[in-house]
Amino acid sequence: MRTPFIAGNWKMNKDNVESISLVKELINLVEDAKVDIAVFPAFTSLNVVFETIKNTNIKLGAQNMHYEEEGAFTGEISPLMLKDCEYVILGHSERRHIFNEKDDLINKKIIAALKHNLKPILCIGETLEEREQNATFKIIESQLKNSLLEIKDMKNVTIAYEPVWAIGTGKTATPEQAEEVHVFIRKLLGELYNKEIADSTRILYGGSVKPENIKALMAKENIDGVLVGGASLDAKKFAQIVKF
Repeated sequence: MRTPFIAGNWKMNKDNVESISLVKELINLVEDAKVDIAVFPAFTSLNVVFETIKNTNIKLGAQNMHYEEEGAFTGEISPLMLKDCEYVILGHSERRHIFNEKDDLINKKIIAALKHNLKPILCIGETLEEREQNATFKIIESQLKNSLLEIKDMKNVTIAYEPVWAIGTGKTATPEQAEEVHVFIRKLLGELYNKEIADSTRILYGGSVKPENIKALMAKENIDGVLVGGASLDAKKFAQIVKF
């Protein structure tokens, strides 16, 4: 019912030449994959990657965006500038914790993305301190509810659970820990919307995903895919994850 979705967030890596090289190698490695695949290059490489992956089974996404269409927002990217993209990552933990983005801002971005036919991947997740204080579910509930305020139609929204303590640290939530939170998110979606939306929404796991742990993660009933960081910068590793 839910097609697995493997997304590669390149973060602040790869210039245009390196980006083209990476996707060219990737195209050949994943052409027979039975899952949805998307890559999220830096803004400066979106166009060259778009041209390279045209007519392939790889989709394009942006790593962030502003909620306004235009204006005096130096250095920001409008949804109108992302017309070649299908997806956009919003609320990533690095945006929340390094750039101090709050749920109300992320909510505005999701509303703007949907208005402009972009499919948002909403990232939510707790810090190590919050997990140790047994506040995981409280944090997840607050982030999910506040980020989705006024969002009625969920068919183009993907949720990504990213425990902050597992991103780029080499620590991964165990498949059991990840599944526990995914079950909670799905139950919450049922309460906020209905069972049909809860059953059809894809929930990804993000946080030190590697070829070595992808099978165990994807074996869980409520994990519908992964948001990959570092491993997505290596075409062979990313392809192994795609072909879990």
